[in-house]
Amino acid sequence: MIERLVDQIEARFGDAQREMSDPEIHGDRQRAAAAGRNYRQLEAAAKLAEAWRRAVDDEAGAREMLAEDEDPEIREMLTAARAQIERVEQEIRLALVERDPNDDKNVIIEIRAGAGGDEASLWAADVFRMLTKYAERRGLSVELLESSEGAFTFAIKGEGAYSIFKFEGGTHRVQRVPATESQGRVHTSTATVAVLPEADDVDVQIDQNDLQIDVYRSSGPGGQSVNTTDSAVRITHKPTGIVVSMQDEKSQLQNRERAMRVLRARLYEQALAEQQAELAADRRSQVGTGERAEKIRTYNYGERRVKDHRINLLVHNLDEVLEGALDEFTAALQADEKRRVLELQATA
Repeated sequence: MIERLVDQIEARFGDAQREMSDPEIHGDRQRAAAAGRNYRQLEAAAKLAEAWRRAVDDEAGAREMLAEDEDPEIREMLTAARAQIERVEQEIRLALVERDPNDDKNVIIEIRAGAGGDEASLWAADVFRMLTKYAERRGLSVELLESSEGAFTFAIKGEGAYSIFKFEGGTHRVQRVPATESQGRVHTSTATVAVLPEADDVDVQIDQNDLQIDVYRSSGPGGQSVNTTDSAVRITHKPTGIVVSMQDEKSQLQNRERAMRVLRARLYEQALAEQQAELAADRRSQVGTGERAEKIRTYNYGERRVKDHRINLLVHNLDEVLEGALDEFTAALQADEKRRVLELQATA
């Protein structure tokens, strides 16, 4: 079974290499981008296939030597080669788990203050800063769409954005002494995060007759003209009741365009949730109610630690995490996701 997989990997990687070297591909930007993604995805699997063949050769060589000489060192070599084969076979299976079709999409992220009053609003701003710092570390671009006290809506653009940030959806809980706390008591506050794959026009068809569009005068900061013209936009999708408001831009047209992007992402996410209910992908399950008992991750300032409750990963580098050092969490959650998909495939 595994040898057939290795043969398939090597054949597919060979095809990917030939496609990348085809001069005609460079004249088609979309085709070149797709070919590049395919090559990078197969490259890791091809290296594993190469490692598997080396381990199999080592195991065969050790068996031959052991047949001639019952040496304890050769026995150890055989045991090590077999253990390596087993490890690499598991890594190959994980590498071939079918990717989420949304993984390469840009994302729209919505952060809202949860339980905890003013401290929750401050924490929402800290979570916003942490996630934007992480995006910068990963070479992704951030576009702020809307912000107010305790609420942020922004887009993250770049290859694989959703594959990285989809694990940040949920309730982020903080335990710390607020700056306004005179007695030094620890408070628990939350911020909720929704991560939505950004949908293209082809992903979601919106009937303009289903939209109620209201314009009104902005009440937020942004300059004199923002507050004296009807530039703010509120779009209501009547069939679902989803409402999106934008007011940060001075132009009504820009606010409308941003609101439509968020609406399209929410409708797309809702359609995914209906299609894949077993994956609990709907926005409500990501966000929850914001109550203190609901959390995906806890940030404890007193002990300078962060714990991800989904995989029981505990780290003691709070300051670095708040500066966007989230790679350890992402890698562990991606591996956990692949293992769970493998388990589902094994029982299907």
